[in-house]
Amino acid sequence: MSDLGLITTDLVSLDTDLGTDAAAVIGALATQVAAAGRAGSADRLRDDALAREAQSATGLPWGIAIPHCRSTAVSSPTLAFARLRPAADFGAADGGADLVFLIAAPEGGDSDHLTLLSALARSLVRPDFTAALRAAPDAEAVVSLVNEAIAPDAAPTAQAAPTAGVSIVAVTACPTGIAHTYMAADALTAAADRAGVTLTVETQGSSGSTPVAADVLRRAGAVIFATDVGVKDRSRFVGKPVVASGVKRAINDPDAMIADAVAAASDPAAATVQAEAKDAASEPSGTTSGEAGIGLRLRQWLLTGVSYMIPFVAAGGLLIALGFLLGGYELALTPEGGDANNATLFLQSNSLLNLPDALPQAAFDSSLFTFIGALLFLLGGWAFSFLVPALAGYIAYAMADRPGIAPGFVMGFLANQIGAGFLGGIVGGLLAGLVAGYLGRRPTPRWLAGLMPVVVIPLVTTIVAGLLMLLVLGRPIADAADGLTDWLNGLSGGSVVLLGAILGAMMAFDLGGPVNKAAYVFATTGLTAGAIAGGDSTELKIMAAVMISGMTPPLAMALSTVLRPRLYSNAERENGKAAWLLGASFISEGTIPFAAADPLRVIPAMMLGSSVAGAMAMGTGVTLAAPHGGIFVLFAVDNVAWFLASLLVGTVISAIAVTALKEVTRPADSPVTDAPVPATV
Repeated sequence: MSDLGLITTDLVSLDTDLGTDAAAVIGALATQVAAAGRAGSADRLRDDALAREAQSATGLPWGIAIPHCRSTAVSSPTLAFARLRPAADFGAADGGADLVFLIAAPEGGDSDHLTLLSALARSLVRPDFTAALRAAPDAEAVVSLVNEAIAPDAAPTAQAAPTAGVSIVAVTACPTGIAHTYMAADALTAAADRAGVTLTVETQGSSGSTPVAADVLRRAGAVIFATDVGVKDRSRFVGKPVVASGVKRAINDPDAMIADAVAAASDPAAATVQAEAKDAASEPSGTTSGEAGIGLRLRQWLLTGVSYMIPFVAAGGLLIALGFLLGGYELALTPEGGDANNATLFLQSNSLLNLPDALPQAAFDSSLFTFIGALLFLLGGWAFSFLVPALAGYIAYAMADRPGIAPGFVMGFLANQIGAGFLGGIVGGLLAGLVAGYLGRRPTPRWLAGLMPVVVIPLVTTIVAGLLMLLVLGRPIADAADGLTDWLNGLSGGSVVLLGAILGAMMAFDLGGPVNKAAYVFATTGLTAGAIAGGDSTELKIMAAVMISGMTPPLAMALSTVLRPRLYSNAERENGKAAWLLGASFISEGTIPFAAADPLRVIPAMMLGSSVAGAMAMGTGVTLAAPHGGIFVLFAVDNVAWFLASLLVGTVISAIAVTALKEVTRPADSPVTDAPVPATV
């Protein structure tokens, strides 16, 4: 047994009541570390540990917690231990923790605290080790047990074998790839460190992704799919045991996902990733944790389509808005008896559409602003024309991989042609994906296998799905779409205000998740060139209400961190600074770090302010001709004063609500979680 001096008897507390929440326990252990002469400031150590705790809870299953941090207050790597009566809440799904380790490492040191964390995690999966800690008669026995467990030359025991040496690969992806993707990756990485598991994460986010190396994938015993959209190049993982869920489970319960993956790696009966023809169309059957239910799969299919559609919406909508800014709304109008809008006629008269070399002369022969506006308007209109085909195409892609893309795009184009709109695109994409997926699962002769994904499946799917859309489904869907449009345009008075409140609440409900995206897609699909040219249509009011409601939550959290900084950790206050710009840019995901840490208080407060903002915007007639951009597209806003007023009122209401909830429900004896702030704050 090697005495590393990392834990001593004065760092051990047995059968003591330190409080029932993580903050109280961490504060008490930090004080104990400082009293032992291993930290210069108990408050600084407590603050740093709580800041780390705010990033992701350190509670593990089976009544264990391992809070840890690097801190400038710590003079040498230290391990403090408490056996609690009663247990304290450290965020584990199965209840409170009665065995708590605080790992404190110097700020300028190496990865000592991670090494300790890994060693402890490997030991803590052993029932005999945790049982011995619970039965230890005194502090000397605890020190002996822990030193033996974390000794670098300690031989692995049979009980630790299921975790030691296990290698796992994970893929994380959310619809927009801005926040959830990377939060899930960080949570899984931290959980893998706690469990002593080798984890390689591939984040398929907005900034691109670096595929997992082939040799790493070959060595992996299991794969985790923490995604709300389809996994890119899923065929790489064929045959690997799989654990699948949405990104929220990876954020909220990463330890369980790591444990499930470790178990799947050694289970011959575990669900596995299927071959490419079956990739997204058919998940493994059975009752293992790797199975994705029909509800989750349907959400993934739809959100995949939405995520690929959003760039067309953003580019097309902003180009149209810029075109109107420069050339006027008359660009979208069609002269009496004509079949082309003014922008097309204008450019045809300058020979631009037929002779690109005429561009310089055409610019000089007309108003330069009108000319450029007409160009931007047409570019935006053409980009917008891909909106429904992209939605349908990538829904089918999520369901049937590459063989579904072409039929899905055709169904989306068909939906546009018959007037079925985005409802037709959704139905057409699902239909194409179902047919293509079914065909992909059929056994085929070897001589035909090569032609199936590139010829046979796209051809047969297009015929079958196309005929069903044209002969059976198209007209009812088109009638439903027309009815929805008529209903929206007929709204007035209180019904408009109620719609704005509902859309506002949806935008704040899951902050970039399926409900938020449903409200956003509902708004953007009505943002046509004709609606924009109309100026005061209900569709433009809906777009304004949705954008204002989506901007409100991050701005509200930023304001709350300024109003009451003592309610937030250092990390949360830093997130609050970033939330100002995210909110101003209409990126609702800026609220996610706060909502993930405290959903029961943050989300209701955000919904309250966003619903008021949405109702106020609709009631005052604010309109918006751009699908994204926040305050940077005020040029596309009509009634700017009420736009800003609605945003301000919603932000203030949410900020006051979340601050009050945190202030009122915070335990009276809970220690302050951040450094002292000036008395003037």
